[in-house]
Amino acid sequence: METYTARVMAKVEKKRALNDETLRDFLREMLLIRRFEEKVEEQFRAGELPGFLHVAIGQEAVAVGVCQAMEEGDVFASTHRAHGHTLARGTHPNAVMAELYGKMEGCSHGYGGSMHLYDVERGNYGANAVIGGGLPHVTGAGLAFKLRDEPRVAVAFFGDGATNIGTFHESLNLAQLWKTKTVFVCENNHWAESTPGWQHSPVWDDMSKRALAYDMRSIKVDGQDIQAVFDASQEALEHARSGEGPVFLDVETYRMHGHFIGDPQVYRTKEDRDEAAQNDPIVRLRERLALGDDEFESFDAQAHEIVDAALEFAKNGTDPQPEDALKNVYA
Repeated sequence: METYTARVMAKVEKKRALNDETLRDFLREMLLIRRFEEKVEEQFRAGELPGFLHVAIGQEAVAVGVCQAMEEGDVFASTHRAHGHTLARGTHPNAVMAELYGKMEGCSHGYGGSMHLYDVERGNYGANAVIGGGLPHVTGAGLAFKLRDEPRVAVAFFGDGATNIGTFHESLNLAQLWKTKTVFVCENNHWAESTPGWQHSPVWDDMSKRALAYDMRSIKVDGQDIQAVFDASQEALEHARSGEGPVFLDVETYRMHGHFIGDPQVYRTKEDRDEAAQNDPIVRLRERLALGDDEFESFDAQAHEIVDAALEFAKNGTDPQPEDALKNVYA
């Protein structure tokens, strides 16, 4: 498969000020993730996709900003909302779509599906349906990078609700104690599935305080501003890579859809949903770049074209054989 990012993503230089051309590339990537997730939602509602589906519409700037700040050799673990991270890190849309369809051509050869996809070749240690399940993995990876004296960093994505899970506290405690090369990225959309932040955490309005108990460096950033996310991520990654210890990144963002496709969102007011829509990171970046309709529509058409091709590829993929069901089962 041809690498889809080859013609649309520029190599990001190590500098704080992103030029407009690079920001245009970031916009293309965010649009691709948005159109990809809209398409899989459409297919899921039509009964084409099995299982559950969780989309991160509204949180694209987090995925692109963090993943574009990462370097070759860095690794990450994701959540049940992993499509954006996976695409932003360079997995071909064909391979992601085929995985959602359970095809052999999928990035996990059909074993993972939406909530358990992985792509080890690109440092993707996997989506995880267990809340906070990826944090111990990246803490261990970050420890390995430190002990081997490798200039690599392990990144964990998780939501605000995961900060109440035992593995979150155990991982941060050990990471700081051992000075692992780890960055903890809290995608803080304030909902923890369906519970508002003020009902589940005493520091819901400033999750960076979660790191205080471990004397860990923390950075708070607006997750709808891709420039801010990229800058903060680069700072966090450089700090961890230098061996000075892990970093907690509190990224405040908006989830524009429900927890899962089909979620009636009875727990959420119309005003809250409207506020999320008004803070669309794609709209914000388009306005910052002052893109006219023609240029934006060209970017959008390209995203639709890539996604449509991925869907066609997936539908024509190879179904796994029943006898392969127990392969890779270790216990």
